[in-house]
Amino acid sequence: MNKLKGLLLCGALFWLSGCASGFGRLPYDSWRLGLFAPDYMEVWIETADAVDIHDRAYRRAMSGVAAIQLPKNLKGNPRGWPEHPGSGAGKQVLGADVPRLLYVRWQSLVEPQTYEAYIVIPKATQQAMLKGEKTFCKADAKWITDYRNMLTVGLAPGGIARVWLGGQCLKPIDVARVQADVVEVGPSGGKNEGRYALPLKPAAKVYIEKYGIPYGSW
Repeated sequence: MNKLKGLLLCGALFWLSGCASGFGRLPYDSWRLGLFAPDYMEVWIETADAVDIHDRAYRRAMSGVAAIQLPKNLKGNPRGWPEHPGSGAGKQVLGADVPRLLYVRWQSLVEPQTYEAYIVIPKATQQAMLKGEKTFCKADAKWITDYRNMLTVGLAPGGIARVWLGGQCLKPIDVARVQADVVEVGPSGGKNEGRYALPLKPAAKVYIEKYGIPYGSW
């Protein structure tokens, strides 16, 4: 956690200095950070933090329940990632420039286990977030200039974090795949006597009991 604290302190000092060159250069008001989990593989997000290219830190840009599908009668398929991942459950990151780092700490409720991941955002991704693209938007049947201003993070058992960059009407592109580390102190920073945030929902519990966790598919 010392690494993260250092980043957050640096970001806070930079913010207070008021000397962030390039502030507000985005061609849109904010970008979105969203998170999801494969079918039945429930997670609880302790925190999802962002650090932009000026080292400004946005603590708990997202936390809580990730987006997930829990189809009835065990008809869902948690193996692998969807071809077109959605935007996930998330929030707009206001006041930030393009990100250079994401930090996610989450509880994998199906195992159970707690993980943390540092996700470096490549320069090519940062550049893609600033570039408008002409595209046909099916939602209103019009040609528009759209931007890839949505970062979506998939969180899977075994500590796998996968990231995509997309736009409202643009096909998502791969950004990164990261193997997270186990948080040795356990959930909630070791302050909750090892208890996890939520019990498994019935559909997830039944799926795991019958089929197990498809490690290696993510």
